[in-house]
Amino acid sequence: MPVVRDEAWSEWLRQSPPGDELLAWWRQAGDGTRRIGREAYGERLAVLLSAAAPRDCAAAGFGCTRRMDRVCREPSVCRLDPVAPSAAEEVARGEREGPVPGACGGFHGFRDDFEVHVRFSGGGDRHRAVFWRDTAASAVRLWVDGVPVGSGACLDSYGRWLDDRFLVVQAEGPDSHPRQSYGPGTLVTGIVSVLIHDAAHGSTRILIPEPHEGWTDPQVVLAGATLRVYATREAVAADVPDRIFPARPAPE
Repeated sequence: MPVVRDEAWSEWLRQSPPGDELLAWWRQAGDGTRRIGREAYGERLAVLLSAAAPRDCAAAGFGCTRRMDRVCREPSVCRLDPVAPSAAEEVARGEREGPVPGACGGFHGFRDDFEVHVRFSGGGDRHRAVFWRDTAASAVRLWVDGVPVGSGACLDSYGRWLDDRFLVVQAEGPDSHPRQSYGPGTLVTGIVSVLIHDAAHGSTRILIPEPHEGWTDPQVVLAGATLRVYATREAVAADVPDRIFPARPAPE
């Protein structure tokens, strides 16, 4: 079913060629995948989303962090120019959730055989992660700022940003782990690994749990100049990290 553009976004789209192109490509998803294939269509969509602003995603009809299953219902607020928050407000707020000037910080799109999720970083939307999940093949691909990340890894289709710099995504855990288990879901393993992408340096590392580390819901916390990996949310509350390592200094 084609996405119906809310006419309240027309003014924004007239001044945003990337948004208008994204809208056209998203509406052509059915014809596009049949014509060039899902993989090629997804790669082009990732390129467009990597160049898009949050308001472009909202105007194109993607669902947002407020309601992932429907288009923006409050463009009168969300299409306004964003107001830059203070550093303290940015940290406290986390992911933007509408209605908010400049639109939400995350968007979702669904078709019969694929889904796409976009996560903008805080601090001015300098970075964005695009997740493409091929539901037919149960495969997830990830782009950060238009560059493929984590190729060959079995990734979750969601992630979160830390301090406008680090993207954290859960990944499939090792078969050899003594506590490994298998079940339904995007990630089939009960013990999972963690991908951390440093957008400031364009570097990626995948942390694999050791036999004594029970990472069933690993959480990564940026604490000062260090990154701390906790096995579960309960371990975060108790402040019992499994690993602590330095975060590389951001470029001046």
